[in-house]
Amino acid sequence: MSLVELQNIHKRFGSVEVLRGISLAVESREIVAVIGRSGSGKSTLLRCINGLEAVQSGRIVVDGIEVTAPGADLNLLRQRAGMVFQSYNLFPHLTAERNIMLALTLVRKLEKASARGVAHAMLAKVGLADKALAYPDELSGGQQQRVAIARALAMQPAIMLFDEITSALDPELVGEVLRVLESVAGEGMTMMLVTHEMNFAKNVADRVIFMHEGRIHEDGPARETLLEPRTAELGSFLSAVLH
Repeated sequence: MSLVELQNIHKRFGSVEVLRGISLAVESREIVAVIGRSGSGKSTLLRCINGLEAVQSGRIVVDGIEVTAPGADLNLLRQRAGMVFQSYNLFPHLTAERNIMLALTLVRKLEKASARGVAHAMLAKVGLADKALAYPDELSGGQQQRVAIARALAMQPAIMLFDEITSALDPELVGEVLRVLESVAGEGMTMMLVTHEMNFAKNVADRVIFMHEGRIHEDGPARETLLEPRTAELGSFLSAVLH
């Protein structure tokens, strides 16, 4: 069984159908870049996988948890499917280490000393070993985003979902976050990321999904799909974002 399976997912906001029959499977250790114009349903897709949005119809299973089943354990789901957002969502009154420790102590029930050890290991992984006691407002946007990644990784998820995590950053800070993602990918983490960073998608992702008007319009090997789009819609999207 695939790590993530979606079967004929439909999602509406009021009368607007945002996802129109999405079916896909993501395998363990696969890195999937989700691309497409604003409003094509990319972020909604990730939020449905993570249980943040309920769907009108269809079935979603993540690491054996049926997300769409009545009474699904969403707390367990969010331990298995870590998510990092465009806005860093750090607690401003907590240091970097305490931001990471919070869920470890509350959800995974680790002792404080163990949680602190995990937090420091994760901060080192994202290149912020020296920032454990810094508060969010003492960190750059790129550093805050790396703390958010460390916080999600600390829960030892089966898959990481990244929703346009570089789009709010100044251009000079984007590279430091992408390098962390590349290193996480290199360690075998399964990843789905909504991104406008086409070079990253081409060089790091295994597969690209191009969404258009709420449907998967193209789905194929990353490099091949981005270099030789099969549809006019993907071709025009790429020419718009690359120029």
